[in-house]
Amino acid sequence: MGRLPALLVLVRVPVRCFGGSPRARSAMPSWVIDRYGRNEVLRFSREMALPAIQFPNEVVVRVHAASLNPIDLSMRSGYGATALNMKRDPLKIKSTENEFPLTLGRDVSGVVMECGISVSYFKPGDEVWAAIPPWKQGTLSEFVVASANEVSFKPKCLSHTEAASLPYVGLTAWSAINKVGGLNQSNCSGKRVLILGASGGVGTFAVQLVKAWGAHVTAVCSHDASTLMKKLGADDVIDYKSGNLEEQLKTLPLFDFILDNVGGSTEKWALDLLKKWSGATYVTLVTPFLINMDKLGVADGMLQTGVTIGSKTVKHLLKGVHYRWAFFMPSGPSLDEIAELVDSGKIQPVIDQVFPFSEVPKAFLKLEEGHARGKTVIDVVNKK
Repeated sequence: MGRLPALLVLVRVPVRCFGGSPRARSAMPSWVIDRYGRNEVLRFSREMALPAIQFPNEVVVRVHAASLNPIDLSMRSGYGATALNMKRDPLKIKSTENEFPLTLGRDVSGVVMECGISVSYFKPGDEVWAAIPPWKQGTLSEFVVASANEVSFKPKCLSHTEAASLPYVGLTAWSAINKVGGLNQSNCSGKRVLILGASGGVGTFAVQLVKAWGAHVTAVCSHDASTLMKKLGADDVIDYKSGNLEEQLKTLPLFDFILDNVGGSTEKWALDLLKKWSGATYVTLVTPFLINMDKLGVADGMLQTGVTIGSKTVKHLLKGVHYRWAFFMPSGPSLDEIAELVDSGKIQPVIDQVFPFSEVPKAFLKLEEGHARGKTVIDVVNKK
């Protein structure tokens, strides 16, 4: 039987807790924040309540490994709090006044411990991976609850530590390239693809994905990442520090697709690098959506966001190119497809550094330094 339809998420069942050992447990170790701020807000707690299944299509996963993403740094500082709190409690029915204590972390690789009454696709003991949506409690803890529709079987060829590096960046790249950009295995061959910001987590995955689908890939990164880019399959590597990036890229043939992980001033000139009136598309992952809602509130923020994306889309469509925004989308079925690519050797994890669970604050500082070559991973099983 396939995955449970998402509609069933609306049906509540009695809360069910589980025991992690023969002796009943009520708490678990987690890294949490009690307020927004810099790294000092991170706090280790052994008293976080064990997660409970509240909907029939949920599963409890024991976290073996997690990883950090830039969204975790942003959420630690309060980015997107307005929109995420609305998503957490849209009807304002919870008794608690705020979202704290809040557990960060989006990626998980681990083992299913318990399944909701309607879950037939998974069973306890299955090794799985997932990316947990930002409005849910995160994965920097011993256990986490996820919808079965967000979970997939872990690639057989990867360890938990390796697998935990891929779900969030993989699904973000998949959303931008496939769901929004329209590229897939059958139509990508021979297309010229430009990846701006290619050496980070999303970029390293995107390079491998479009290369696996037969594209000609141009990767933009700093010189010290050029060897990695070539190893991942990039045909051309451009060092953005070696001169004016716009002028360097203008010397190359025009592109069919651009993925922008950088944003800022690049948007002002990057669309001029696309082939006009050919269906060429620019997709950016740097959008003002959550910032608008934080600054202006939900209604005005959404209105401002709609005006911005609408005007930019029309402006560039009149010039013969497509302009799109993309966002992370949780999806177990998409992870199924990614797992196939991983097990066939077409996509490999790119890990910058692995930290034990006891050193989560050090992992955040590492990520905050920037210029990572791949992912920062947390070995949750190794708590020392």
